[in-house]
Amino acid sequence: MTDLQITEAFLYMDYLRMSECIQISFAVCRIGIYTCFRALCCKGPPPARAEYDLVCIGLTGAGKTSLLSKLCSESPDNVVSTTGFSIKAVPFQNAILNVKELGGADNIRKYWSRYYQGSQGVIFVLDSASSEDDLETARNELHSALQHPQLCTLPFLILANHQDKPAARSVQEVKKYFELEPLARGKRWILQPCSLDDVDALKDSFSQLINLLEEKDHEAVRM
Repeated sequence: MTDLQITEAFLYMDYLRMSECIQISFAVCRIGIYTCFRALCCKGPPPARAEYDLVCIGLTGAGKTSLLSKLCSESPDNVVSTTGFSIKAVPFQNAILNVKELGGADNIRKYWSRYYQGSQGVIFVLDSASSEDDLETARNELHSALQHPQLCTLPFLILANHQDKPAARSVQEVKKYFELEPLARGKRWILQPCSLDDVDALKDSFSQLINLLEEKDHEAVRM
């Protein structure tokens, strides 16, 4: 092979290496552009949120339906007191609460326990501005729920509603009257004041309940 042929061979090899580098550079650019395009325009579905099945109980007039409707951003004009039961999916950033609300009339409360099965948590709503007789009835119903075999190990969110009314009892008064400290000792429960006027505080109360539900889930996994 002559010197000229050798030189031409080296030049051809350099050309091939340069072409390969250019092709690789173009490929990297295409991948980068595609990745950016996917990130900006083709986002996949958000990660699935945890779902929990809850039961919501309390006397008629305690405000169960109104509070749940507020959390679902429904118009207050369409709120009708629950006579049997209803189910609402209440969305939060990190969870969806499937809430089964049970009517609180005298002739319905005796059937509450039929709807407890499958519940993962309990919401008990009481009217903090109610009469002494109604408050006594609410206390008896809460005591019964806290000790029921299907509910006694579940997280409880107890809402002292109608805090915007002049006759409303404070959380400390409710806690003492309902004897929550001795009765609910060792259980997961939260007692919070609430009203329709303070939706942020209401959402915060439910966020605390979600934390309790998540803690219970983690404990079950460890076991």
